[in-house]
This record gives sequence, structure tokens and C-alpha cells, in this order.
Amino acid sequence: MAELNTGGGDSKGKKVRSKKQDAGVDLTAMVDLAFLLITFFMLTTSLSKPQSMNLAMPDKTPEDQPQVELTISEDRTLTILLGEKNKMVWYYGLANEPIEGPTVVGYGKNGIRKELLSKIKSVVAKYGDPKKGLIVLVKASKKSSYRNLVDILDEIAITKVPTYALVDITPEDKAMLEKEELLTK
Repeated sequence: MAELNTGGGDSKGKKVRSKKQDAGVDLTAMVDLAFLLITFFMLTTSLSKPQSMNLAMPDKTPEDQPQVELTISEDRTLTILLGEKNKMVWYYGLANEPIEGPTVVGYGKNGIRKELLSKIKSVVAKYGDPKKGLIVLVKASKKSSYRNLVDILDEIAITKVPTYALVDITPEDKAMLEKEELLTK
């Protein structure tokens, strides 16, 4: 580095003081260390893994075998119909003669979650056996969104419903959604 001498040309008996230079710190090693640490932590940490819910689907029955119809006790069955406008209708029992409902609710802890928890408690108290708990049937209309289906599956997982199924919507269920104005023709 070039140095500029600013002292006067005449040095008549005066001592020439050398100019003090500022102490400089070389940060090259620090930058190298920082990059090594960043690389180390990037390679050793685990990235967040996608969380998925286990969904057991039945095997397809071959065409030559007859379909087996399952009968479900109506006092253990809660049906949830997903409609438009981020709303749903639930009823307890059968569609043509529900024991309770139909009721329009939303998502969240004051909506369907509250109903699921109360029904789980009442069914377990009635039967006394957690294996004979509540059965939830989820029926999505063509106008419901994928997000609504994911939200109701999340609510089912949160409330720990023992048995649930995704079922095709029936004409009676469509009529119920139209009556509650959650399905347009």
C-alpha cells in the first residue's frame, strides 16, 4: 500500500513522528467460518416433513362378487353433509327420519367440533364400550371445496372419532342441502 508522508520538508531539529495507522481486522477467516457453519447446519438439520392423515379405504370388490351391505346402528351414526359457503349440515340417525338435526354449522371449536365431542360422549356413555363409539359419515357435494373436506377430516382427527367414512351423497342428502340453502341447482 502506498504511503503518503505529510510531514513538512523542513525538519529543523524537530523530531519526525511517524503517523500511526489504524489497526485493521482481516475478516476473511470469519466469513469462511460462517459459511462452513451455515453449510454444516443445512446438511445436518432435518427439514419439516409433510404431515398426512391415515385414511383406510376399502378394497374394491371384484365385479363377479356381490356387494356386501353394512348395516349401521342409527343411534351411533352422525352424518355430515358438506355444502357451499364453507358451511355444512349434520344430522344424527337416518336421513329420512333423523333422531336429531339437521343443523347448519360451521367449522372450528364452536361449530362441528363441539357437536362431535358431545355425540362421542353420549354414544360411549350409552354403550359403555369405546369400540362401539360414534360412526361419522362424511358426504361431500359437488359444490363443496377440497379445503372443506380437509377441514372436516382435521376436525375428526382432533376429536379422535374412532370410525369414519367418506360416502357418496344421496338424493335425500342433496335435498336436505338445498332446503338449508347450501346447495344451488
